[in-house]
Amino acid sequence: MVPQIAADLLVDVKMAALLSTAFTLPYALTQPVLGTIADFFGKTRLMNMSLLVVSVTALACAVATSFSLVFAMRVVAGLLAGGIFPVAMALIGDLVPINRRQIVIGRLLAVGLTGNVLGAAIAGIIGDLFGWRGIFAVTGGFGLIITIAAFYILRSFPVPKPRPAFNISAVKANYQSIFADPRAKVCFGSVFFEGIFIHGIFPYVAILLLTSGETRAAIAGLVIAAFGLGGVIYSLSVPVLVTHFAERKLMLIGGTLAAAGLTLAALHFSWGAQIAVFGIFGFGFYLLHGCIQVHVTDLSSTARGAATSAHSSSFFLGQAAGPVIYGFGYSHGSLEPLMFLGSAVIIVIAIICSRYLRLRSTTSAPPPSSPA
Repeated sequence: MVPQIAADLLVDVKMAALLSTAFTLPYALTQPVLGTIADFFGKTRLMNMSLLVVSVTALACAVATSFSLVFAMRVVAGLLAGGIFPVAMALIGDLVPINRRQIVIGRLLAVGLTGNVLGAAIAGIIGDLFGWRGIFAVTGGFGLIITIAAFYILRSFPVPKPRPAFNISAVKANYQSIFADPRAKVCFGSVFFEGIFIHGIFPYVAILLLTSGETRAAIAGLVIAAFGLGGVIYSLSVPVLVTHFAERKLMLIGGTLAAAGLTLAALHFSWGAQIAVFGIFGFGFYLLHGCIQVHVTDLSSTARGAATSAHSSSFFLGQAAGPVIYGFGYSHGSLEPLMFLGSAVIIVIAIICSRYLRLRSTTSAPPPSSPA
């Protein structure tokens, strides 16, 4: 949408591109606050409010006549959008036993990833037919439908235990309980570096394809979509994977496949081969990332919202830093050395996670009787 917005609202393309930062930076920075709100005032309440705000701001963008208003609405959306997916993951932690949690989180990922893959394709069609305003209008309208449905559905969810009264001492105690668990540093540090070296490469996929002679932007989008498709395949295969492999092996397999995908992506194969490479890349990443997410939901039974939000914040901060780091490498030679370095970092992450991440509930939780 960036070129369309720039032309319609009479701003520079670089200025219009800042709309991405206007959303993602507030998203990352407000996670700890949203996690605290979820823990003390209710996860489903926050999800409903966040859905409503994101939908209304999208509709406001659709009718905006100035770039400053669009920018402001994207900031507001970014401030509240983190009250949806990370909080949904915390809610799963409240409602689902630990021995089934990775399967259910995998299903949540499948829904989110399918939305990401289909959303980009559908947005392109809507943009061609109705322009950038049409994209915001459809997003906002559909979002309002989901908001109304969520209001009636989420209020029927059971509340596991009474929520504590809000006070600063309780907030401080919640975060102390999270970081008192040694797994917290491993989880948050791991996803931060995942964000840097894995998601940080996405803005440069088109540049990588140019080296092999492919200039079509649609092909770059297809290659990136293959990463998401790999995640969908992981999500569908979670029940089989957790039945046949120990968690530490899943982490090592996921890290190895992700590292191999990043390395192969740096070797400039044809775009058809790169689609397969990014499919493997995505499968490996989500296999490792999904294992880490289960541990994040196990860091605290009383502050899961804070734990999952801190996890999301670490991941998005890594995503914000990644393009800057890869951009430095690109402007000083090439991307490939940093990609090879990233592959090594991913392997180290997998080894560390497989060694230090152990569920507290493992000994007391019976194995699942079936993958369903």
